[in-house]
Amino acid sequence: MIVVRAPRKPGLVAEYLLALACVLAGLHMAWQTYEYGYFPQPFFYDTDDTWRDWFSVAIWAHEDGAYDSWGSIYPPLSFAFLKLVGLPQCYEYAPMATVRDCDWVGVVVMHTIYALNIVLTALTFLKIDRATALPRSLVISISMPMLFGLERGNLVLLCFTFVILGFGPLLASARMRWLCIALAVNLKVYLIASVVAQLLRRRWLAVEGIMVATIVVWIVSFLIYGAGTPFEVMDNIVNWATGSTPSDVLAVWYPNTYLPLKYVLAESSAPVNVLLGSSVVNAALIFIPAVTILGQGLIMLASVATWFRPEVVPLYRVSFFGAALAMITSETSTYTQPIVFFFVFMEPWKGWARPAALIVTYILCIPGDIMLSNAARVVSYSFIGQRYVIAEYSVALGMIIRPFLFMLPAYFLSVLTVKDVWSDVRNQGWSTRRRFKSDLPILPGIVRPSPLDGTH
Repeated sequence: MIVVRAPRKPGLVAEYLLALACVLAGLHMAWQTYEYGYFPQPFFYDTDDTWRDWFSVAIWAHEDGAYDSWGSIYPPLSFAFLKLVGLPQCYEYAPMATVRDCDWVGVVVMHTIYALNIVLTALTFLKIDRATALPRSLVISISMPMLFGLERGNLVLLCFTFVILGFGPLLASARMRWLCIALAVNLKVYLIASVVAQLLRRRWLAVEGIMVATIVVWIVSFLIYGAGTPFEVMDNIVNWATGSTPSDVLAVWYPNTYLPLKYVLAESSAPVNVLLGSSVVNAALIFIPAVTILGQGLIMLASVATWFRPEVVPLYRVSFFGAALAMITSETSTYTQPIVFFFVFMEPWKGWARPAALIVTYILCIPGDIMLSNAARVVSYSFIGQRYVIAEYSVALGMIIRPFLFMLPAYFLSVLTVKDVWSDVRNQGWSTRRRFKSDLPILPGIVRPSPLDGTH
């Protein structure tokens, strides 16, 4: 009897090895946390700041003045949600430390959302491809950016829930997907870029439905919280964008883009020129905007190509283009990276560009960093360790290369998109896709094909 085995999916061994590296690094990081009493680098440098994003927003959810006193750039949904899931008595004249110890409901909800995301991620990737579901869902769930978001207690955790449901294949109802995307946009406004990008696929009805749902969610959350008009949010975003200059050296601790490093090199009061040399600083100030502009340009070029041949580009990649463009253009913090990872992990291991993007994404998911040199040791109180610890601050490799690695998937998938569209147009695919017979020919010397029946 001859047994014929199904061919092994290409790249499967590589994906499992990369996933194993991520798990081992996570276990080592957990051991460091237990041994030394605080989250190691690149977690946030203030060891007493755990869950601060969650409870700083929750405090203003129970008080007036989030938009005029605090200058919040969040739509009212964040405050409406935290107003409903917290214990009100914990926020009566309570400082941050007391709030974290008192509001156990908020802590439980935060970690329940994280656990729910693990389940939803696994179900999503099982539906996309069972062979690669385990390494991809495992890695994205324990990735350094995801754990960083959990440590900060950032509402990107809840946003990611709605990203999975809205952009993934789990929900059959289009209206439910529109609602989930609208909820995600109301939590992280920059995700509107992924919505608008769907117009490249001529998804007019879907974008219209999402926009209507976004407005309805905004109105309902405004009525619950009682503040947060679009004008207030936009004014605060403009003020934040024009008034925030991350020139402090600690701004490059765990960056999403090169913007903090650029500000540090150009505007920091630290003796950067003395430490690195003026030639190194000048070269970096040329390199940093160049790689960013290249990434933005490639995404725009791929977007134009998608408009000409929307059937060639999968929808999840179009959503990726929107999110990636927003995140490499502005500093949205590293805990937002799982949203981009989610779209990259939908790509099959095929050709060269997709595997390259997948490998880089796996590397970015690995918890931890490579220390280059010790910078300082500081005695500080650790919230997670509930004691004073000696925290070591180091110059790490990730500070320098992580933003570039984050841009690489955009490079690879943009080039792949342009190549696929170029090939499709040159091969004259109109004869079997009559819906796109009116698309413009973008190559010189290409004539429009005649219909199959010879009529015009």
